[in-house]
Amino acid sequence: MSTTFRTAAVLGAGTMGAQIAAHLANAGVRVLLLDVTREAAAAGLKRLKTLKPDPCFIPEVLALITPGSFDEDAPRLRDADWVIEAVVESLEVKQALIGRLAPHITADAVLSSNTSGIPLASIASALPADLRRRWLGTHFFNPPRYLHLLELIPTPDTSPDVVARISAFADLHLGKGVVVAKDTPGFIANRIGMFGAMKSIALVASGEFTIEEIDAVSGPIIGRPKSATFRTLDLAGLDIVAKVAADLATRLSDADGRSAYEAPALLAKMIERGLLGDKAGRGFYQRVKGEAGSTILVLDPATLEYRPQTSPKLPSLEAGRSISDVGARIRALFLGKDRAGDILRQTLGPTLAYVAQIATDIASAPDEIDHAMQWGFGWELGPLATIAAIGPENIPGLANRPVATPRRSAPLKRIVKSNDGASLVDLGDDVLGVEFHSKLNTIGGDAIAMLHAGVAEATRNFAALVVGNDADNFSAGANLMLILLEAQEGNWDEIDAMVRAFQEATLALKYSTVPVVAAPAGLALGGGCEVCLHCDRVRAAAETYMGLVEVGVGLLPAGGGTKEMLLRAVDGATAGDAFPAIQRAFETIGFGKVSTSGAHAQQLGYLREADAITMNRARVMDDAKRDALARARSGYQPPVARTAVPVGGPDTFATLSLGIHLARRAGRISDHDATIGRHIARVLAGGDVAHRTTVSERQLLDLEREAFLKLCGEPKTLERISYTLKTGKTLRN
Repeated sequence: MSTTFRTAAVLGAGTMGAQIAAHLANAGVRVLLLDVTREAAAAGLKRLKTLKPDPCFIPEVLALITPGSFDEDAPRLRDADWVIEAVVESLEVKQALIGRLAPHITADAVLSSNTSGIPLASIASALPADLRRRWLGTHFFNPPRYLHLLELIPTPDTSPDVVARISAFADLHLGKGVVVAKDTPGFIANRIGMFGAMKSIALVASGEFTIEEIDAVSGPIIGRPKSATFRTLDLAGLDIVAKVAADLATRLSDADGRSAYEAPALLAKMIERGLLGDKAGRGFYQRVKGEAGSTILVLDPATLEYRPQTSPKLPSLEAGRSISDVGARIRALFLGKDRAGDILRQTLGPTLAYVAQIATDIASAPDEIDHAMQWGFGWELGPLATIAAIGPENIPGLANRPVATPRRSAPLKRIVKSNDGASLVDLGDDVLGVEFHSKLNTIGGDAIAMLHAGVAEATRNFAALVVGNDADNFSAGANLMLILLEAQEGNWDEIDAMVRAFQEATLALKYSTVPVVAAPAGLALGGGCEVCLHCDRVRAAAETYMGLVEVGVGLLPAGGGTKEMLLRAVDGATAGDAFPAIQRAFETIGFGKVSTSGAHAQQLGYLREADAITMNRARVMDDAKRDALARARSGYQPPVARTAVPVGGPDTFATLSLGIHLARRAGRISDHDATIGRHIARVLAGGDVAHRTTVSERQLLDLEREAFLKLCGEPKTLERISYTLKTGKTLRN
């Protein structure tokens, strides 16, 4: 059975349908996007260019999408391997459209609906038996590119082969976490998520607790997103929330919890006044712009007026932050005899009890419940795992009820060696791993030492080495605090030693006698990017945000990053003229360009043609391990050290400097940006050589390190580093 779809058609070019088409195009699928008219479909395609966050990996994927109309282009459906209906949430509209277009769908194509809650069996009731075997629900979560969850909803008529085919394609090619839900109202994630939302709205409407208190308790402290409850509702749109809740209340019976979805009067009043959330500028929160900047106000549920936010006084939250294990933290907070505990017992408690009641009705297996909430709503711990952590005996209504238990997680990996910054891990199959585990996986002395140790250990006892981890981010770069402290004290020898150590570590990766594969995902910035640039191969997640961003903190890449970008420019030069490629490298470094996807990283030169991209974040490490083994089994030989890198000398430096001068005169960069730019230009030119010549890789590293040290002595660089450490943002001084 093929798990690949080459062509697809999406019926409906609204925001959701167009984004589904875009993500199929991200996966290389040619898509026919149909709507009432070709103009409407073209408008939906055009709208994709304005959406934030961007639904496309790179703009070029839009060329894979062709707009059309339901009437004129219906015959073109015969070319589609997969047809996805994504029109308005109306049973009658969906039935009419699918019935009209079904005769044009080929005998081996899959037909699915993106409905968020309408029974799939009802929509397909009039379809011929053969097509019903190829019919199921494919509920993408919004935005489809970024939210990991895809709920598959087969009907009793759906062929298991079709479910398996869609599941495999969504996993491998669309990067989705797939759960199989039963054909019940709201399926899994919306059924559970909406139950908890209604409990929270009712609680704040009672006046017993404030919006700030509930959000403080329902956010990261219990392993949920920063948007917590009410900020999430504002993002979703309160009119949409009310519609989904009303639909559930209509479709469910009393025994299935209908009353829990009857929206509190507060929600209706807010919608009546146009307080719809972010899209209206006002919801549970309101952002107000003033002379001193933006201020976020919060709704007073009693008056529906906005007031300044107050900081919740919940001491147990501070105590909870000292508990590293999320399950133990939730248990401690849930059992606490204070307001935080009261909030959880009145919101999380009933939600968990309800999940235990309906689990076997809505999901094919317990794991599907936990995965749906983890992948769709960003819960670190799924509801069934949360029940186990708190203890069912401590949750009202669960003391004597049998509760489904999710499978245990994968066995712990064998730690070969570890320190505070990183670990060496036996990944199995003769592959060693280096895993960073500092905050944001920043790279300091401990991580550098472990990179050296990893190369040495892999050389002695393993066939290959993988640098990566399962965390959200590969590495946010070097530990800036260490650099700032040493620079403020004028400890230049210490900074020189740190930079030398990092350069030696990246060289060790590059010239290792066993193949080294980097496995970045999320942030791979600064030093994290430099690690990747030096590995034999890179296996990146599709959502990898990679960049040499040192300019933002007043520095330049000195862990070999500037040198590697020069080597790539020289090696990729056409017709013997390397300058255009060098200029592109200069601009990439000088503007601190960060990729918006793995595909964009290839365009920027951070990834090579030989490097690979994995759509599903959960598979990156396994794919990297396979890549490393394949390189080892093919008779891997390390590269030869570069002793003669061609450089342009004064010609290259003069041309790049002219560009810097013009950019400064035009006001595009600051004086300090210009200073940094000249340092970057000097490295790319090969230093103070008299003419075009060659230099060694080691000489380029010396130039990097010299420039780095000089910039550390600049007061404006220290201002930039301090600002970034305090705010997480960049300062253009």
